[in-house]
Amino acid sequence: MTSTTTVPTRAGTGTRTMIKADSVHKSYGPLEVLKGIDLEIAAGEVVCLIGPSGSGKSTLLRCINHLERVDGGRMWVDGKVIGYEIKGKKLHEQKDSDICRSRADIGMVFQHFNLFPHMTVLENLTEAPRRVLTQKKEEVTPRALQLLERVGLADKAGTYPRQLSGGQQQRVAIARALCMEPKLMLFDEPTSALDPELVGEVLKVMKDLAQSGMTMVVVTHEMNFARDVADRVVFMADGAIVEHGPALDVITNPQNERTKTFLNSVL
Repeated sequence: MTSTTTVPTRAGTGTRTMIKADSVHKSYGPLEVLKGIDLEIAAGEVVCLIGPSGSGKSTLLRCINHLERVDGGRMWVDGKVIGYEIKGKKLHEQKDSDICRSRADIGMVFQHFNLFPHMTVLENLTEAPRRVLTQKKEEVTPRALQLLERVGLADKAGTYPRQLSGGQQQRVAIARALCMEPKLMLFDEPTSALDPELVGEVLKVMKDLAQSGMTMVVVTHEMNFARDVADRVVFMADGAIVEHGPALDVITNPQNERTKTFLNSVL
């Protein structure tokens, strides 16, 4: 498959497209990182991006919420061109404040937890809803406490990040993203910075979130998670989509030799 092959939405997920990438290109100087990516993801779908380091997975993820500007093509989230507004036939980049408001609908969890060290767990969860969504403390606090219970950390509301394990901090980061009530969740290798014994507790929270119907795009090297939880797997290499399909099919019976080589090295 070439990099311009359109990756269709999964049959049976509903007709609403949550993410659409149309010939997305991204370069850093002379290095072309994304080479014309076409991708569609339906609302409620869970898609895992897999592939070797440097294949463009994380860059694609960051383009979805405009943490990286695309150099060519367009990226839509829920029917809107992310980071830009269309005037006539031209794209005009939005103001930072407008981009931030657009990002409020997109939760993102990074490799490193990025929690505010001087704030308690509860304060970490309530800060963005209060500042970005201008919600009152008494409005957001009950939701934050419910989310902490959901991720198994109901007793850690008054704790500071430094007092938590890596797995606990990552679960707080997931709860913090959910506190904004996003329509879409992006995960950039959320377990790669964790000790092996802590990976399972984070993957369990992500699995429960997937089962709740949240649209999720996950960059991961956790092949068992991708096989068991994802609707589809997209394999990337050298800035292109090389193979895609139902998760079980791609992981257990890959058709492309490049995919086979990669999976043989990680399974």
